[in-house]
Amino acid sequence: MPPHPSTLPTTQAAVLAIEAVAARHGRTVRAQHDIGSDQTFAGLVGQDGGPGAVPHEALLEFDGSPRLAVRLFSHDEVTVTVEGIAFDVPRDSVPAFLNSVWADLVHVRARTFPPSTTLIVTVPGEPGYREAVGPHDLTPWLSGRIR
Repeated sequence: MPPHPSTLPTTQAAVLAIEAVAARHGRTVRAQHDIGSDQTFAGLVGQDGGPGAVPHEALLEFDGSPRLAVRLFSHDEVTVTVEGIAFDVPRDSVPAFLNSVWADLVHVRARTFPPSTTLIVTVPGEPGYREAVGPHDLTPWLSGRIR
């Protein structure tokens, strides 16, 4: 069975979808675009987009709390950073992930034994996204979400 087609097949489509989610939550977006094989990481390692494809990467940063940044790479790879904690998120899931963060569907689970702290982002209809939080990585925003 072939994989389902991407709803956000290009970096530009993903940027537009992310900007729409940010606007619904009243967030301002600062975008930096790297376009062309001379400017992107993809240009250094070759491109898979086929003949005539131009690599396009983007870095999006948002105002307000929590601190959020989205780095979109040419090869469908995306890193979303929440308060300094990086998540690998599928490109098609980034708008829902951001919506969950801004809708406060986020918590930090702290365990005493064995000691660990985990940032969990709950995206409806998807498995939760989890990343470890080091003791020195706890910001006031993260500390306010400890359960």
